[in-house]
Amino acid sequence: MSDAEMRQNLERARREGLEAIDAATDMASLEDARIKVLGRKAPLSRARSGLRDVPEEQRRELGRVANDVTAEINRAIAAKEKTFMATETAERWEREAIDVTLPGEAPPIATVHPLTKTIWDIVDVFVGLGYRVAEGPEVELSTYIFDALNMPPSHPARSSQATFFIKSSGEEVLLRSETSPVQIRTMESQEPPVYVVCPGRVYRRDTQDATHLSGFMQIEGLAVDEGVTMADLKGSLEHFAREIFGRSLEVRLRPHFFPFTEPSAELDVLCFKCRGSGCRMCKQEGWIEVLGCGMVDPHLLEWVGYDPARYSGFAFGMGVERICMLAHGVSDIRMLWDNDVRVLDQFKGGAT
Repeated sequence: MSDAEMRQNLERARREGLEAIDAATDMASLEDARIKVLGRKAPLSRARSGLRDVPEEQRRELGRVANDVTAEINRAIAAKEKTFMATETAERWEREAIDVTLPGEAPPIATVHPLTKTIWDIVDVFVGLGYRVAEGPEVELSTYIFDALNMPPSHPARSSQATFFIKSSGEEVLLRSETSPVQIRTMESQEPPVYVVCPGRVYRRDTQDATHLSGFMQIEGLAVDEGVTMADLKGSLEHFAREIFGRSLEVRLRPHFFPFTEPSAELDVLCFKCRGSGCRMCKQEGWIEVLGCGMVDPHLLEWVGYDPARYSGFAFGMGVERICMLAHGVSDIRMLWDNDVRVLDQFKGGAT
């Protein structure tokens, strides 16, 4: 190959290489151009391979020309690469820039659990009437939960099918099935008058379904003083029901039986959905059962050393989950204990 032909090949490789590099639009196409221009099968590589056929006296000069072409192409690639990197960096800064003067994203705000809110609301009603809060142990003696509450040995609640016993020989020890023992312990510790509400967790051997749990929350109340009558009970519970379910709601007391109250009753409220006409919520009855209540049996007063001829009182008890379900229209009691944030989110900003 002559000197002139070799110079033409090198010049053509230079020109085509610079054109390919100039045509690249991003880093990927620039890499393709680099392989095309400097690769083993590129025109420049073929031209350099032809140097072996050039006479010795011309090879040195043509080698220098080939090196200059290679260096020029490498400089062009480096310049193009620098331009692309600068453009990419500018776009990234624009894309990922943070304006520190803008307000940050607020984290999700939690809410008080509906059961906790219901307990607070119920307790607030009775604290407003002059009651105080009393608490007691969840692991209880049968003396306080059965004997003091006038439950004979044959009472179904004393069966292991209904109650969780921890120790059944000698002095029975069990998980309390109601918060009534707190009332007994309170009366043992002080003289009348007594006005307390007793919130707490209780346990029963129930099969869990849409309306039953083996562990649930309960609130009981007790008022013992001179001259306490059934009218006081009715008035107190009417006030409670209207504060929780609505001030215009009608309530009624329906006769019932409990071993620790005489007379005993259940409190019903007019269905706040159908207003007495009958619907699915009230099972077509127009009324919804809310709690049990009654006048304290003299046996309980004598048990704690109170004079039943001088003092009288009333007591009531309700399931917190039931009150919460009625107040908020919850259809399945298990939803209140599943910790499903989709359920809890519905109570944000709400009130019982």
